[in-house]
Amino acid sequence: MLKPLRIPLLALLLVSLGGCQMVVLDPAGQVAMGERNLLMASTVLMLLIIVPVMVLTAVIAYRYRHSNREADYQPDWEHSITLELVIWSAPLLIIIALGALTWIGTHKLDPYRPVEQTAAAGETEPLHVQVVSMDWKWLFFYPDYGIATVNQLAAPVDRPIEFRLTSDTVMNSFYIPALAGQIYTMAGMQTELNAVINEVGDYKGFSANISGEGFTDMRFRFKGMTDKGFRQWIERVRSQGDELDRTGYMALQEPTRDEPVHYYSDYADHLYRDIVHRCVDPDTPCTRATGPDDEPAGAQEAATAVSVEALARADAK
Repeated sequence: MLKPLRIPLLALLLVSLGGCQMVVLDPAGQVAMGERNLLMASTVLMLLIIVPVMVLTAVIAYRYRHSNREADYQPDWEHSITLELVIWSAPLLIIIALGALTWIGTHKLDPYRPVEQTAAAGETEPLHVQVVSMDWKWLFFYPDYGIATVNQLAAPVDRPIEFRLTSDTVMNSFYIPALAGQIYTMAGMQTELNAVINEVGDYKGFSANISGEGFTDMRFRFKGMTDKGFRQWIERVRSQGDELDRTGYMALQEPTRDEPVHYYSDYADHLYRDIVHRCVDPDTPCTRATGPDDEPAGAQEAATAVSVEALARADAK
């Protein structure tokens, strides 16, 4: 019944695929490029076995078909050392190469490992970003600058980014395909991700883990900017943002869908630390004792001094 429609349906499928953006295969971040290269190399290695097997299957089926009376018939043949060597040595070599490639790539692309900066003009001082997954929105703290945003993330190109991630509620997954692989967020725990964006652009970020009915709207924009553009963005957040105190954060905890972008020019001291330790509410005891060592690099107390110094250094250039 569908036989006459096969060609039109196939053409429609090809047309629809033509509009796809293959971000994973054409990323803009150094870490994502490494992951892309590992994926491509692994695929090529496996195709070295798959393609010959598929071709030989078709050749053998055709050559030794029932109607081919000229095929060489050897009923007493049972063993060939040459054939055995080919059958076993080729896959074994592929597995060894694939294992070595995967082992090296996995360690080199470890999300906890600082990025080995390759850009000649890139700033070596990392940008610290603290990420909180909520229902159903993303909250980003910039402890170096004392600001926070909801559903919008920005970073200068060629500058390493150190993400610290946690969840306000259930487990979630932070994913920017153009930047790096996904990393999970968990309540009461902190994960890490190191990455760098190498091209100016506006990229998609989203939740890659089902966390409730609103997770499909749990999306944000990641902006790769020039140093000047990033400084202007920081100033815009400061000039347009409100203050995020603990009461405001607890209001933000209410589940919402398709949450618009929010800017916060300041936020409560140790707010991210207390989110990790589950004690934003002063009446709630922390899951463990807190101290100065719990605050990651770029603590908020030094935010103003650090940001002023960074802006002055950048303007001097």
